[in-house]
Amino acid sequence: MPANAPVLVGKLVTLRPFGAEDITDQYIGWLNDPRVVRFSNQRFRRHDAESCAAYLASFQHSANHFVSIRRRADDKAIGTMTAYVSLPHQTVDVGIMVGAPEVWGQGYGQDAWNTLLAWLADRADIRKITAGTLEGNIGMQRLMQRSGMTLEARRVAQEIVEGQPQDIVYYARFTDR
Repeated sequence: MPANAPVLVGKLVTLRPFGAEDITDQYIGWLNDPRVVRFSNQRFRRHDAESCAAYLASFQHSANHFVSIRRRADDKAIGTMTAYVSLPHQTVDVGIMVGAPEVWGQGYGQDAWNTLLAWLADRADIRKITAGTLEGNIGMQRLMQRSGMTLEARRVAQEIVEGQPQDIVYYARFTDR
């Protein structure tokens, strides 16, 4: 997130701008863990501190946001989120990676998602929020649906996962502007 981006507090998580101090062995491990990146194209890359620093640098001087998801109970990093903003179109495309498998299925991802989406929806310069995932990522689809997003589009058999073609499904939610 840009330096002036707020820290956002949900019921279970705190979202704050991802910084250089967040490029830890744990974070790099998530990116290199096949379970974590099963439905992400990150699975085709090997990550290290340098590749992570370059990615973080890509957010500087942009309207885009890179967020660290922190568990409120102990401030432990459990994942990341991105928000790619197109100011001319007043749209934002959001992504999430809950990297800590020990918190999967406990509501942290949903809380992070809802918290960031609420902040984005309140912005006067955003009229539409979008996100996408592979069809086999049922958890992500449910997360988007529970946040009020609806299926908008499908690219049939677009990517291969574990040897099988999968559709990419795109969800969207308009703000009330």
